[in-house]
Amino acid sequence: MKWFLILWAGPVLLLTSWYGLSYYDMSFGFFMLTRQTHDLVFQIYGHVLGIPPETIPPLVARAIAFDSLIVFAIIGFRKRRQIAAWWRQRQASREEISLRSEESLSRAP
Repeated sequence: MKWFLILWAGPVLLLTSWYGLSYYDMSFGFFMLTRQTHDLVFQIYGHVLGIPPETIPPLVARAIAFDSLIVFAIIGFRKRRQIAAWWRQRQASREEISLRSEESLSRAP
């Protein structure tokens, strides 16, 4: 599961870091982080896909969000027993606190 998360989060972090740095032209001396490269990459992708380059970033963001939902659903499904046990324990402790507070109120003069 650890490798699954690493292999999902690594490319997402790399892509978002590159996009953010190149969008705001924070190149730190690297050509790949310039705004020129940013525009060129999206021009190439737009030409290959046959769509305007400015429509690509929202499509990528939606794809990352959808993939993230799938990843978290898989994690939730694999951890469902632990989550259910935690939920039952939480509910039991809430009921216990509620009973204690009712008892303390009934004892008050």
